[in-house]
Amino acid sequence: MPPPTAAPAWLDNWPPKPPTPGSLSQQGHRRLIGILGLLLPILVYVLAGLLPTVGMPRWRVLRSLSAYYYTGAMSVFVGVLFALALFLLTYPGYREVVADRVVGRVGGVAAIALALFPSSAPAGLSAPSWWHPTMAVIHLAAGVTLFTSFILFAIWLFRKSNTPRREDRSPDKRRRDDICLACGILMIVAVLWAISSLFTHASIFLAESIAIVAFAVSWLTKGEVDKPMMQFVRKLPFRKP
Repeated sequence: MPPPTAAPAWLDNWPPKPPTPGSLSQQGHRRLIGILGLLLPILVYVLAGLLPTVGMPRWRVLRSLSAYYYTGAMSVFVGVLFALALFLLTYPGYREVVADRVVGRVGGVAAIALALFPSSAPAGLSAPSWWHPTMAVIHLAAGVTLFTSFILFAIWLFRKSNTPRREDRSPDKRRRDDICLACGILMIVAVLWAISSLFTHASIFLAESIAIVAFAVSWLTKGEVDKPMMQFVRKLPFRKP
């Protein structure tokens, strides 16, 4: 008879330990950050259409998400960035991983700078009297810094594990790692696409939206948003025929 096959190492920790109040809070933290990112492109477009700006066609997709600062969606654009900054600055991460908090705080400060220093006004509109071209430079640097922090979370921090070997991790953990890695790579491509507009002067709304959605999916994945969704589905009062 062939020798028995050894059980996968991840079965040693199965079933998983029940979540603690702290871990549940952290998962909720991650989900809120992901939801904010996921909603931002939709909210600014819809609100700008509902509250049209004089001199701009209604429901037109602007050159960039930052251009919505000069529309009726300014309150949502700034508000979401400040909310995102608050959640990033207070993100606890894992106690033993200092980089979680460092990258979160850097991203939080970048989000505040992004909100406080707007980019140049879109064609057809005039910038406020207090605006200075230096603000556009700060805005660009803050945007790159913010997305760099998102990429580091997705590719590096979210994929860390107490189990060094990937094959010893549970299938669920490996699936989450793969999704976060794909989101990180997608963000890198989208950010490079957006930066290329400095030379091509092309619209970057789509590139920014792709990067933001990828960031949101990585945080929702790390926050295991599928678990409460499945619990909700199981509680639905389905009737058997």
